[in-house]
Amino acid sequence: MAAMLKKLLSVVAVSLLVFAGFASAVDLRSDHPDVYVVKKGDTLWDISARFLRQPWLWPEIWQANPQIENPHLIYPGDEISLAYLNGQLKLVKRSPEVRREGLAPIPPIPLEQIQQFLRDYRVLDEGEFEGLPYVIGFEENRLRGAGGQLVYVRGLDAAKPGDNFIIVRPSVRYTDFKLPDGGHKRFDQDEWTLAHGARDDRAIGAWEDAVHDAKGRRETMGYEVMRVGTAHLTQTGDPASLVLGHNGREVRKGDLILPAETQAYDTTYYPHAPGGIPADAFVLAVSEGINYSGPHQVIALGIGAADGVENGQVYATYRPGEWVEDEVEHPHRIASKRKKNKVQLPDEFNGNAMVFRTFDRVSYALIMDGIRPTRVGDVLKMPADM
Repeated sequence: MAAMLKKLLSVVAVSLLVFAGFASAVDLRSDHPDVYVVKKGDTLWDISARFLRQPWLWPEIWQANPQIENPHLIYPGDEISLAYLNGQLKLVKRSPEVRREGLAPIPPIPLEQIQQFLRDYRVLDEGEFEGLPYVIGFEENRLRGAGGQLVYVRGLDAAKPGDNFIIVRPSVRYTDFKLPDGGHKRFDQDEWTLAHGARDDRAIGAWEDAVHDAKGRRETMGYEVMRVGTAHLTQTGDPASLVLGHNGREVRKGDLILPAETQAYDTTYYPHAPGGIPADAFVLAVSEGINYSGPHQVIALGIGAADGVENGQVYATYRPGEWVEDEVEHPHRIASKRKKNKVQLPDEFNGNAMVFRTFDRVSYALIMDGIRPTRVGDVLKMPADM
């Protein structure tokens, strides 16, 4: 009996060590539920955040029952709990035997918050942007073009009748202007804010630089364009004739033409930490607000595919620490010498954002959680616990 009890205590001790190692690796929430029943409107990130302080680690620990093929397909009514499987602690889902037809799985993140940026926006590098075909006029000398009407375009020399195109309008030029102290100039980003936040067509007007610098010391990171409509070619030439589709806004002179794409973006995301972060990575712009952005709002990052960024990567945004004068050490120092006695305060954590679309030097990310607003110029670091 004593031998059996000793063996049992050894097993318990090993199990506790395994659990402690797992908790240290993924940092379980102290208030996690024993069982959570999935509800309509949940996301995988939300559910993971109920169990983990690092919800972006959910792809590593989700596990389905043997009869369920895909552990990432989770439906309302499923039960999520912690359990040991093959010596490892997992988040296990158990599904009811009878499922109602037409029930959709919950998404990994709130897709409705990013649909506009997936469907209507993209960022072109300078080589892609320069020399694009453009609209010069409309049938019957109209000022605008609408669905079913003819539009005249220059620069479609290699196109053939029947080819399909999308019509886009430049919204902003992303520009990196570094300050002498290593920071980034705060952007005058009204154009970006209006284009992404407003609902009327007045917001999509002439585009401006994201950064205004009269001295010209700046570097273009990309040109963002917004989809305004579709068209197909009816007659070649210079200009060529195209018929506008019925699924867009009014088209204007100067709008640009791009080849039609069937699906230029992902719709499935698996959050994960990046392998590393480029030096001097920062928040380039925020949407739906002049200077600040919070959870479930989109931000533009000043890093992209050229920097190794990929969809699903999670970054923490930090507000750079301010430089303050140390008045304690030298309270009577004259003003002209005080600047040499400044110290930078620590960077302060804002929240975590997940990349959902990448371009060459710019990425779109959705703020998933946070304790304070994210603003333009905030720096990017490895994801942080919540």
